[in-house]
Amino acid sequence: MENDLITDQTNKEDYWELRLYVAGQTTKSVAALANLKKYCEQHLQGRYQLEVIDLLVSPQLAEGDQILAIPTLVRKVPVPIRKIIGDLSNEERVLVGLDIRPIGDKANQ
Repeated sequence: MENDLITDQTNKEDYWELRLYVAGQTTKSVAALANLKKYCEQHLQGRYQLEVIDLLVSPQLAEGDQILAIPTLVRKVPVPIRKIIGDLSNEERVLVGLDIRPIGDKANQ
């Protein structure tokens, strides 16, 4: 029983819930989604959930995460919540912002 709890906590710490706020199919929104999908597949394969929220369709959802600019990426899990604004083209900045260690980075494991 105790081992199950430890496993569950470890899995939660190694799982990312991401939410990307966009506004339709703007150039920055499309680039942000493409960049984010690429980083997730490279560094979080099978360990993430990505929700894309189009504020042109559901503008009321921006209030919950206090979205002031778009595109904005919100890391919901693991806590603390973090936000990154822009097209997410700078991979290093995104990885640092989300606290994701690149696969194969043995020095940080």
